[in-house]
Amino acid sequence: TMARIQMYDTTLRDGSQGEGVNFSLEDKLQITAKLDEMGFDYIEGGYPLSNPKDTEYFQRVAEMDLKHAKVTAFGMTRRKEIEAKDDVGMQALRDSQAPVVTIVGKTWDLHVTEVLRVSLEENLAMIADSVGFIKSCGREVIYDAEHFFDGFRANPEYALKTIKAAADAGADIVIPCDTNGGSLPEVITKYVDLVRSEVNVPLGIHCHNDCDLATANSLTAVEHGAIQVQGTINGIGERCGNADLISVIANLVTKKEGYSVLLDNKLHNLTELSRYVYELANMNFRSGQPFVGSSAFAHKGGMHVHAVNRIARSYEHIEPEVVGNERKVLVSELSGRSNIVAKTTKMQLDNDPELLTRILEKVQDLENEGYQFEAAEASFDLLVKKVAGTFKPHFEKIHYRVNVESDNTHEPLTEATIKLIVNGQQEHVVGEGDGPVNALDTALRKALCPAYPALEKMHLVDYKVRVINSAEGTAASVRVVIESRDEHKVWSSIGVSENVIEASWLALADSVEYKLYKDEGTILS
Repeated sequence: TMARIQMYDTTLRDGSQGEGVNFSLEDKLQITAKLDEMGFDYIEGGYPLSNPKDTEYFQRVAEMDLKHAKVTAFGMTRRKEIEAKDDVGMQALRDSQAPVVTIVGKTWDLHVTEVLRVSLEENLAMIADSVGFIKSCGREVIYDAEHFFDGFRANPEYALKTIKAAADAGADIVIPCDTNGGSLPEVITKYVDLVRSEVNVPLGIHCHNDCDLATANSLTAVEHGAIQVQGTINGIGERCGNADLISVIANLVTKKEGYSVLLDNKLHNLTELSRYVYELANMNFRSGQPFVGSSAFAHKGGMHVHAVNRIARSYEHIEPEVVGNERKVLVSELSGRSNIVAKTTKMQLDNDPELLTRILEKVQDLENEGYQFEAAEASFDLLVKKVAGTFKPHFEKIHYRVNVESDNTHEPLTEATIKLIVNGQQEHVVGEGDGPVNALDTALRKALCPAYPALEKMHLVDYKVRVINSAEGTAASVRVVIESRDEHKVWSSIGVSENVIEASWLALADSVEYKLYKDEGTILS
């Protein structure tokens, strides 16, 4: 028998409190749909009284045909010395029409007397009245015991009274919260066991990541009887973030036995879900993120790659495909033949040791000049074609010029002029843009799209510049890495030069060439 562990997602509320995170209303609705599709049990949409966006969210989400998830409204206990039915916060939770309401209350006596500035008895009444009022409205109630672990450490007797007040008032489940994120797994174990022995109500867990233990603490709580884990996608949230539900889910399914989460066969969508939320939050992917990061199954050392080619599990704890990720072999000056063989499997270069040697020598020479192919796999694939003699450019670069000037409004105007040979015809075009790279990109598309219309679906998503030899001052070489994508794939290309525009032009040209080769089906990856 599999024990169902409820996944409670608070990305849209707790996650949005992270620095630099801001979701539009449409973002929140799209994430809701994606989480429901995956089989999340609860989706916390926000606090309906906090802002107009959250109020409208609950109106709009009620119109969605959700198949699995229950949308949850979040709010605090009633204010002091007022009846719950007359409290505007309680009324907003009721009027949200959310089928589930999560109420957060104070557990730590320090917060009761010094932050809320109410008596310990009044706080217990606030908890009981709030839970009881929402239950009387016919809603499922989740009670979040804020700062539970700190509160229990300071005053165990009172902390338990707050939990019992919520349970006795009808809370369907109580969630001890490690709000400050400072507890160790052994503390989670001890206090969860104590609460289970004292309170006859299901428990969950809500951990923050200030000691980098939120995932471990959540898994520990599950082992000791918690049936619900609260957290966010990618662990985003205030300060150091929340428990990362991506890692919690992956660990429960692949490392534990006897637990059921999400819908069947959805584990392989974890990587897609992680990146989907990053995109909507306008955040960079965390390459080293466990399970779903682009480097989670990346291998660079020649000895490691040699072993992985023979037995994948020798250096991988699970198969990357289980969570929708993929193995990546990195190529650098540290690489050996195994890396080159792994990267060029489709070309069967292992039968041509001389070519392998030439590729490795070329990589080492270019990295000595400042190139870094582990961050630019598209440029590496093109390099292999060039060394192997199979590279035929789709266009010939003849000339480019970039002009930047300022008008009387002091707004810089950027114009790029390029001259190319495309299919035997000379193209001489001008493009304007918000800066040199954008202008070059505009001009390049103008010249190439008539011959290669698929380039319309390609766009740049990231641009990075790094000085290589800073001791040279303003004459130092720079490395430019451009990340591009179309509707199917994301890829990176690189250029190195003492001139940042030239480095950008080289990276941009490689990006376009890669796209064209990829569409023809003749690229390596």
